[in-house]
Parts: sequence; C-alpha cells; structure tokens
Amino acid sequence: CFTYSRELTLAPNTANVYLLLSEGNRKVTLVREKQSYSLHPDRFINWSQVLSKESLTGRCYWEVEWKGGGVYIAVAYKNISRAGGSDECVFGLNNKSWALKYYRNSSTFLHSGIRTPVSGPGSSRMGVYLDHSAGVLSFYSVSETMTLLHRVQTTFTQPLYAGLWVFNSVGDCFEFCKLK
Repeated sequence: CFTYSRELTLAPNTANVYLLLSEGNRKVTLVREKQSYSLHPDRFINWSQVLSKESLTGRCYWEVEWKGGGVYIAVAYKNISRAGGSDECVFGLNNKSWALKYYRNSSTFLHSGIRTPVSGPGSSRMGVYLDHSAGVLSFYSVSETMTLLHRVQTTFTQPLYAGLWVFNSVGDCFEFCKLK
C-alpha cells in the first residue's frame, strides 16, 4: 500500500463553517464558533463535512488519524450535493459517495444509504486504499498491523476526493497523516 501513498490536504472552500482547518490544511476540528469562511458553491452547508483538495485517480493510499467519539471517512465525486439537509449531501447516503463510520466500537460501511455492518478492530488510525480503474476501495484499521475492515468492488465513473465528516462532538479532530 505504501508504494501508492498520497499526502492529502483539505480544500478550504469545501469546509463547513463549523470546521476549523489547521496543520497546513491536513487537520480538521469540529468547533463551536462559526468560522468566517466566504460563501462558496463547493462548501458543505448543513453537514460538518470537508473534501480533499486533491483528486484521486489511479492507485492511492492514505491514512487518517482521529481523536474523539468516532470517525467517518469517505470518498466522493466532486458533484456530490453541498446545500440542503437531504441525504444527497451526506457521505455514504447517496450514489456519489462511499464511507466507513467507526462509532461506539462498531464499524459500518455506507453507500447509497445502504448500511453494511463491518467487523474488525477499531483504531485511532484508519487507512484507505483506492484502485480507481479497477473499482476497488478498501478500508483498514492501522496499528502495529493493518487489518482489512471492508473492501468493495464497483465501477468509478469520475475522479474521487477523500472526504471527512466530523460528526460527533466539539473538539473531535481528524488529520491526514504524513506517510514515510
């Protein structure tokens, strides 16, 4: 996996106003104070979500370190809806995104609103491997070892973007890791 490692950053224009970006836009924290971001059509309005600046094609691997009540990591097409409160905007609840949620010691894979329970150990670091042309998306729990949590085989029709939803409580934070 590390052969294909990508260093990702978050796109400020996509960040919900209750998300604070730091560490060179690699880290996102859910905050109580509304941030003074400019209006932008790419911004998530009603959900505390953010997308990567970099598009993902070919083979790539990245890791997310998280602190808080749970983690929600995703890949999404750029044309996922941003405004409104419907499922069309939420990672994993539409046909434009795929997500893994780890919360209260259990994992769930989500796509098109279908929730698939996932077994395996949780970790404060999660890995994602994408082979875009082969249509393979894999999620890993990363500690001393890597444990495959879920793998999906599908067809991707557009470039993807890494997504994070800081959904639980104020102070929770996720960070794209720097990989050696």
